Amino acid sequence: MAVPADIRVLIVDNDAAHASVVAESLERVGYGCTTATSGSEGARLISRESFDLVITDLVMNDVGGLEILNLARQSLPDCEVVLVTGHGTIPSAVEAMQQGAFNYLQKPLDLKQLRIVAAKAAEAVRLRRANVELNRRLDEKFGFEGVIGSSPQMNSVIDRLKRIAPTDASVLIQGETGTGKELVAQAIHQNSPRKNKPFVALNCAALSENILESELFGHVKGAFTDASTDRVGKFAYAHGGTMFLDEVGDMPMATQIKLLRVLENGEITRVGSNEQTKVNVRVLSATNRNLEESIAAGTFRSDLYHRLKVVTISLPPLRERSQDIPLLIEHFIRQFAKRHHKTIKSMSPAARMRLMGYAWPGNVRQLRNVIESMVVVDFDGMLDVDDLPTELLGDSSATVGGNPAADAAPGSLAGLIGRPLTDVERLFITETLAFTGGNREQASQMLGIGERTLYRKIKEYGL
Repeated sequence: MAVPADIRVLIVDNDAAHASVVAESLERVGYGCTTATSGSEGARLISRESFDLVITDLVMNDVGGLEILNLARQSLPDCEVVLVTGHGTIPSAVEAMQQGAFNYLQKPLDLKQLRIVAAKAAEAVRLRRANVELNRRLDEKFGFEGVIGSSPQMNSVIDRLKRIAPTDASVLIQGETGTGKELVAQAIHQNSPRKNKPFVALNCAALSENILESELFGHVKGAFTDASTDRVGKFAYAHGGTMFLDEVGDMPMATQIKLLRVLENGEITRVGSNEQTKVNVRVLSATNRNLEESIAAGTFRSDLYHRLKVVTISLPPLRERSQDIPLLIEHFIRQFAKRHHKTIKSMSPAARMRLMGYAWPGNVRQLRNVIESMVVVDFDGMLDVDDLPTELLGDSSATVGGNPAADAAPGSLAGLIGRPLTDVERLFITETLAFTGGNREQASQMLGIGERTLYRKIKEYGL
């Protein structure tokens, strides 16, 4: 079985000679090994460095093998742990297997068996890495190509993302609900040096204070009524990777204090424990609230705010970048036609006009849901007005107040509602031509009309 060249092994054993023999045996077949001659030294190395495989003696003078196992599970969630045990402690080794150890070896060690077990553990690590990479490649929402838009506003956002992604800076992503804040966070992570480590997302508004703290930092057995076992928190699981805190403006004040400590010291304390654990996590956060107003109201800490917003990304609402709508429509049609095994030829100009004239209070998420709905209910391969959901059919559907033009941003297509159809058509053709860079063939295909018709319209409107 092939040994990946980048597998790092930590050997923890009170017996320095025994640790040296194990290391030499594995180094001969290509592993990179580090030895620790005490449990406490092994614990320090685990908290500070990254390892793929830990081989630890079960019984040591200070920190035991089970403690090493638990620490590795918290700090190195992708690591495998092998216990080395004497005959009298085999029941304890079996218990360790139940707690997540990969395997156990009995003293005196058979070096051939040691290499076989190490190779199997390395293969498990390799397969896990391969699955992460495969999922990344298959999921097109990752990467900057998943942040759809060619408007000046989105070009500015994408340019900013390209500059901040390779750094380790904390980023605060601001924008209305549905503007794609988590997608942007994923793009930052996937284009950063941490891309092969976990991306962990948590919605701070969806959980009570006690459950939120347990989810973030973990807890020890007995910390509260239902804590029947130890639990690894999201921060520990995200070690080496990225933590995304959605709706961070809704985080309780008590939890804000603990989060601030993580950002300042890189340490977490599990609920019910006094022991601090080092974590290496990049924190991205998002909110649709005005945090400066929350600070003035006493519901958000000023020091935490400044820690979170080392860099700020502001996502514009869809109504302020309506020229991106044609591109988003095409993207979502392809995405959902493939997902639902439908053949969609095009979208009628009338349906496009409805979508372009809507104010989209739910932003890109709402547009995405509308396109999926149209694809699902369509039966003739042409998305038309009859495929539109109810909220886009009535005259008052574009805004909550029933006056879409009044609420629309200046210069947006939604602001043309109530104007003659020729005005809407002229702007629609102008925006499509601008989007295609003046490519009439591509513009006519997107508009669902022939090139000769488009050329006639260009002349008619003096474009």
